[in-house]
Amino acid sequence: MPSATPLPPIDADDAGNGADPGGAFITPGYRIGFMLVVSLFFLWAIANNFNDILIRQFQKALDLNRAQAGFIQFVFYVGYFLMALPAGLLMRRFGYKAGILAGLSLYAVGALLFYPAAELRDYAAFLAALFVIASGAAFLETAANPYIVAFGDRARASQRLNLAQAFNGFGGFLAPIIGGTFIFSGIEHSSAALTAMPPAALDAYRLGEARMVQVPYLVLAAVVIAIGAAIAVTRLPKVVGGRTQAGSAGGIGALLRVPALRGAVAAQFFYVGAQVGIWSFFVDFVKDIRPETPERTAAYLLSASLILFMAGRFVGAALMHRVRSTTLLAAYAAANVALCAVAMVAPGDLAIGALILTGFFMSIMFPTIFALGVKDLGTAATLGSSLIVMAIIGGAIFPPLMGWVSHAVGGLRIAMLAPLACFAIVGLYARRVGERG
Repeated sequence: MPSATPLPPIDADDAGNGADPGGAFITPGYRIGFMLVVSLFFLWAIANNFNDILIRQFQKALDLNRAQAGFIQFVFYVGYFLMALPAGLLMRRFGYKAGILAGLSLYAVGALLFYPAAELRDYAAFLAALFVIASGAAFLETAANPYIVAFGDRARASQRLNLAQAFNGFGGFLAPIIGGTFIFSGIEHSSAALTAMPPAALDAYRLGEARMVQVPYLVLAAVVIAIGAAIAVTRLPKVVGGRTQAGSAGGIGALLRVPALRGAVAAQFFYVGAQVGIWSFFVDFVKDIRPETPERTAAYLLSASLILFMAGRFVGAALMHRVRSTTLLAAYAAANVALCAVAMVAPGDLAIGALILTGFFMSIMFPTIFALGVKDLGTAATLGSSLIVMAIIGGAIFPPLMGWVSHAVGGLRIAMLAPLACFAIVGLYARRVGERG
């Protein structure tokens, strides 16, 4: 798979001391730093995919409907949207290491805020905590993708990025298992049973469910703080950012007139909307189709989809040696259009299986769209990358929309029309870019 990010030049201070040596996968002296930066890919995957568990958990703990719970993703991805450019500007001024430490600090503070939010049992407090976590994750994602390139030979940059992205997929796979085990209590009551509960018992039940998030997020905060401390004292490569027109309205306007980038921003908006929409309501979808399925089992099925997502990246990378990336992207988008249609109309396990399989065909979409959008931008690729990162605001729009549709029409099956349409748009983008060569 081609690198989705520009290759930052190595600072002259490092030119003579082993940085970017010919053929080195990782520059000697930077191996520990490389492992620490790779761990960031795992961390933001955990943050993103815990949200899929929280959507179900907060419906129980805070008495929310699906549309209200969908605002978890809205707030999270608005955080990404608002912080992508500030993160880039901070790193242009102070460097990648400062950006990473700022991101980890925000992430840890947001995770710690889950404890008082659970005691208050206040949805606004949880959303505020999630916004802070998302702000930190935006810093990490904006920094780590290009920075990983600086740890060795540029000719092997794609290999390092694929390795780092594999850890991102591993974090995505683990998050539903961890969340399903430690956030879901295993106590499930029907609507009728909840209605029949005495007020004091109902209040105690909801408080107990809210408190289930406290320990996992405290542990997560501790891990983030430990990684931040290690990065603070570890030697990392120095990188000089490319000179671009970042922050200039004229520069952004000129970039958006580049067809490949403009299309990539739109395609990424719809792709992320589809991905987040499907994963956000996956547990609810399984419960709708098979009400007898325990929540933890549904969470483990989501992990199966994320295993396929991780495997799909390796398969896609291998296929791209033989198949044009635009052709493969169009084929994968068409497959997911078909799978969403099956999920809408097929009975029982076939519908659930189709939704699980969408994970495999989503795997190459984000990095491939990213790479197609920035490949011809030269030194302006840094700003172009920020614009594509901002396009993940699609993840904020579609979950509430799907939640509202599911209530309006009586189920999540018809709501799958939204990701179906999104994948169709991704396929259209792939065809158009492919036709332009």
